[in-house]
Amino acid sequence: MGPGALEVADIFRAHGPAWRLAQRSHLSLSQLKVMSAIEQCRTAALGGHVLRCPDCQHDQVSYNSCRNRHCPKCQAQAAKRWLQARKADLLPVDYYHVVFTLPAPISDIAYYNKAVVYGLLFDIAAQALTTIAADPKHLGVQIGVTLVLHTWGSALTHHPHVHGIVPGGGLSLDGKRWVACRPGFFLPVRVLSRLFRRIFLEALELAHRAGLLKFFGDNAALAEPKAFAKWLAPMRQSQWVVYAKRPFAGPAAVLAYLSRYTHRVAIANSRLVSMDERGVSFRWKDCRDKANPQRPRFKTMTLSAEEFMRRFLLHVLPGGFHRIRHYGLLANNARKAKLALARQLLDVVCDDAVTVGEADAEVLQQMRATFVCVHCGSLMLVLDSWGRGQTIRAPPSQQGSP
Repeated sequence: MGPGALEVADIFRAHGPAWRLAQRSHLSLSQLKVMSAIEQCRTAALGGHVLRCPDCQHDQVSYNSCRNRHCPKCQAQAAKRWLQARKADLLPVDYYHVVFTLPAPISDIAYYNKAVVYGLLFDIAAQALTTIAADPKHLGVQIGVTLVLHTWGSALTHHPHVHGIVPGGGLSLDGKRWVACRPGFFLPVRVLSRLFRRIFLEALELAHRAGLLKFFGDNAALAEPKAFAKWLAPMRQSQWVVYAKRPFAGPAAVLAYLSRYTHRVAIANSRLVSMDERGVSFRWKDCRDKANPQRPRFKTMTLSAEEFMRRFLLHVLPGGFHRIRHYGLLANNARKAKLALARQLLDVVCDDAVTVGEADAEVLQQMRATFVCVHCGSLMLVLDSWGRGQTIRAPPSQQGSP
């Protein structure tokens, strides 16, 4: 298959059944469900519709999507709906992008303790941001934070980190003023890094004492308190990666960024190059190869199909785990009131609410399941449908055919 034609589903369909048998005791139920969903996505197994174009009389069968959040083909509409809901939360201020990354040793144990460690990563990154922002030495304000979890590197390795989108300022602690940060500078990353490190390691120790962490293989000895304390010690002195990028170029750029990051999966189908007897080839970005400007950072990697599937399934999240979370001014329990106060203090006039509401309704209408004829562009009519597990019926014959 050439570039653009290969999909993750093709790899799972071709190599998944044999690999599942060989890995039966090593795959979780969640991973098996993800494999099954991606293999069946947009096939007759999930049901579908029989369509006809009223203009050119073209007939077509359209199969249903799996809607699994790990499926590369099922995220576009979910991202659009989420972005439409978040558009109303944007303020007319600079927005900053911050990233909190876990050290490699903690990433190793995070794989077997996803709910605990990923949950700590979210909450403590938000705590570090809100604590430093509230300190009068820095901003002395209440800020809002949106965090998005990514667990992968470009080569599909396990690399847990959260991306944060933060308005450049916040409400004063008495709630009477909007205080903006210095132009081009949000919060000192070294201070954020040290606070994040300290609080995270304290929380990880508490989780260990409470018996919430599990250890396997080379890390099995860490179940003992003394071994765990010795293992933690070097990380108290190491530098934890926290960085902040330059502010976005306005609210539109924030939405463009979010559309790329919020519902991203471990690898997009567009990055796949080929699948052959050598394995699966895909494009990746070598972020560490900065020394030689003559050498391209975008490269092609080839993995065996089994290793590709293993790496892809490293990033399956626990059931019910939210990978997008809001804190501070944007927390769900206070968002509406806090944002209304912020707009009042920023002198933002919302006299176009009706127009915005109508536009939102139009966009949501466009997001609903519609089928467009590939020949003439007209909206197609649904003539028949069948559900999951039902036998597919033949499409109706073309008008005028014998």
